[in-house]
Amino acid sequence: MDISKNLEKLYQKLLSEKTKDKSEKVILWIALVSFIIHLLIIGLIHFNIIGIQEPSNLLKNPIAAIYTPFSFILVYEVYLLIYYLPKSTSTYISKQYEIIALIIIRRLFKDLSDLSLSFNWFNINTDLQFTYDLLASVLLFYLIYLFHLQRTKVYRVRESSKNYAAKISKFINAKKWIATALVPVLLIIAIYSFLSWTIGVLYPLQTDAISFKNINNIFFEQFFNILIIADVILLLFSFFHTDEFHKVIRNSGFIISTILIRISFSVSGLINTALIVSAILFGLLMLFIHNKFEKALAKESLESNQIEG
Repeated sequence: MDISKNLEKLYQKLLSEKTKDKSEKVILWIALVSFIIHLLIIGLIHFNIIGIQEPSNLLKNPIAAIYTPFSFILVYEVYLLIYYLPKSTSTYISKQYEIIALIIIRRLFKDLSDLSLSFNWFNINTDLQFTYDLLASVLLFYLIYLFHLQRTKVYRVRESSKNYAAKISKFINAKKWIATALVPVLLIIAIYSFLSWTIGVLYPLQTDAISFKNINNIFFEQFFNILIIADVILLLFSFFHTDEFHKVIRNSGFIISTILIRISFSVSGLINTALIVSAILFGLLMLFIHNKFEKALAKESLESNQIEG
C-alpha cells in the first residue's frame, strides 16, 4: 500500500499538470537562449574572433542555428509523450507521430543550410534529401490530422461494472508506473545526447566524436528502443482488462508502427522517409479499422438491447 502511495506521489511530482506547465516554460527559455548563443558563436567564427578547426555546417550558416532550439523543444515533446501515456493510448501514439514529424521539420533547417541550388538538383544528395523531407513533412502533417480525427471517435458506451472499473484502474496504474520510470530515462539520455552533440559540433574531426548524421538520431534512436519495450509491456498489461480481438490487433499494430519508426533511424535518404510515412500510415489504418469494429459492435449492442426491450 505504501509503495502504491509513494509511486502516486512520485508520478504527481514528475508528471502532473503543474510540472508540465513549469517544464514548458523552462524549455522555451532554454530554447530561446540556446538559439541566441548559437547565433553568437556563428558570428564569432565568421569574423575570426574565435577559431574552430573545420567547423561543421551547424557553425557556418545562421539558418542552421534554428536546429539547436528545435532540439530542446523536441526533448519537451518527448516529455509530453510520457505525460500522455497513462491518459490515452491513441493520444500517446499520436505524440510519437508528432515527434517524428517534428524531427523531419528540424532536419529541414539543416537541409536548408546544405542546399547547393544548382541545375543538377536531382543529382545532389543534399538537395534530394531536402526534397524528400519537404514532401514528407506535408504528407505526415495530413496523416497525423487524419489520425487525430480517428482517435476522437467514440462509438460504444463503456461498461460501468465494478469489476471492469477495477481492471481499468489497475491498467491505468501500470501505465503511470511505466511513465514515471521513463522520466529519469529521458533525462539521462537527454544529458548524454547533449554532451555528444556538443563534442560532435566543437570537435568534428575527433575520432571518438559523434558524427553529424548520428547526432541527428542519437537521442531518439535510443529512446525509441525504450518505447518499444514500454509498448510491449503495456500490451501485456492490457490483456488484464480486455481480450477483444480488435483492440489487441490495434495495440499490436501500434507497436509495429513504433518499431518501423525506430528502424528509420538506421537508414537515410528515401528509405528513411518511406519508413516513417509507412509507420504512420500503418498506425492510421489500424486505428481506422479498429473504429469500424467499434461501430459495428455498438450497432450490434443497440439492436440487441432493442430486441430485449
